Amino acid sequence: MEEKDLKEISENISYLIDSENDALIRNIVYDIHPADIADIIHYLREQDRDYLFKLLEVDVASDVLSELDDVSRNDVLEDMDSVRLTEIIDEMDSDDATDLVSDLPQDIADKVLSQIDLQDSEEVKELLVHDEETAGGIMAKEFVSINMNSTVDEAIQEIRRKSEEVEDIFYVYVVDDEGRLVGNIPLKNLILSKPSNKVSQVMETNVVSVKPDVDQEEVANISKRYDLVSIPVTGDDDVLIGRITFDDVVDVIEEEASEDIQRMAGISDEEEFRETSAFRIMRVRLPWLLVGFVGQIVAAFILQHFEASMKQIIAAAFFIPIIMAMGGNSGIQSSTIMVRGMATGEISIYRIGRRVLREVLVSLMNGVVCGALILVVVAVWLDSLNFGIIIAVAMLAVMVNASLSGAVIPVILRRFDIDPAIATGPFITTSNDVVGLLIYFFLITTFLPWL
Repeated sequence: MEEKDLKEISENISYLIDSENDALIRNIVYDIHPADIADIIHYLREQDRDYLFKLLEVDVASDVLSELDDVSRNDVLEDMDSVRLTEIIDEMDSDDATDLVSDLPQDIADKVLSQIDLQDSEEVKELLVHDEETAGGIMAKEFVSINMNSTVDEAIQEIRRKSEEVEDIFYVYVVDDEGRLVGNIPLKNLILSKPSNKVSQVMETNVVSVKPDVDQEEVANISKRYDLVSIPVTGDDDVLIGRITFDDVVDVIEEEASEDIQRMAGISDEEEFRETSAFRIMRVRLPWLLVGFVGQIVAAFILQHFEASMKQIIAAAFFIPIIMAMGGNSGIQSSTIMVRGMATGEISIYRIGRRVLREVLVSLMNGVVCGALILVVVAVWLDSLNFGIIIAVAMLAVMVNASLSGAVIPVILRRFDIDPAIATGPFITTSNDVVGLLIYFFLITTFLPWL
């Protein structure tokens, strides 16, 4: 559904909630996809979210809860009784159930785990052992596996037997007598094979799998590299213990991207969007603002040191903002490319030098173009070709320096095990202001007699 349609439906539902017309509300949401219902709940008033959610059938409610954003989900869960919560969790896949249980207070989580189906409870407890940002933390225990000595017909029968338990089936995983992963069979191959054929005859043996302690970001990179819609997870001795499907990979990519964006903005606390205390949010952001504050103080001392040059050439002050802005933009562009490339694995340690060189070359060409433009502006505006040349050279030098810093600083931070996404921004800003001003005024002062 389009956003305007979702907003219109949410307004209609709000009106019906005010009139307590439950039957019509159920009729409206009956044919709506759970993801769209989640968006509708997002648009509702806080008190209306609980009302609508209580009207949903348990199987629909479990799907909707998995689709809700963190804030809306917390609002819904806050007033939900444990009986309803237990019914919903019992309907969820093990990975979604684990994510939900891990966010609950310990006493409520223990109560829910004691009330849901014993097998589901054991699966959730097993998944809770793993770090939530690893393959083990995002994998599901629901999958279809078959012994390598079975026939194709038996594999198809196994799919039918587990069709209710396993929501999306992309592969049938093949294991040996000890449960070790030895291959898989895409559904297409299974359908096209003779029912009497042995599974070992039609399976693919070149299977990409991950261990449960692999970081979720690496899982996403593996999925992208090999175009996988499902990745098996193997434990000790390559025993098959779970699988990660593409929908979980998409969630990981979105989560990692959002996290990097927040960190580049100086927001290091992933819970900030849920946080209501302005004081706590302030404590998270202030340290990174102070890094920039120190850099600006240093920049102020540099300006004071070159006060004599500014008095002799008042026009030098006019172009400080544009020089700093162009340098800052160049630095941010280069650092963003480097941080993203290292995060996604597109820039390996062996290609860093080549990438840095390319960023410098790009900034050099951009600097020549921008320098030529500022030369024309200064020459026409101030009627001074010499001063225009100095400004143009300064802009070129500052942009190249900023781009070099933006490309190198993330690499240095990564070498010292510091997350480049969270620390690059303040360092780029400070470096550009301090070094950029030094370059600018050094050129102005050096060539002052020429002017």
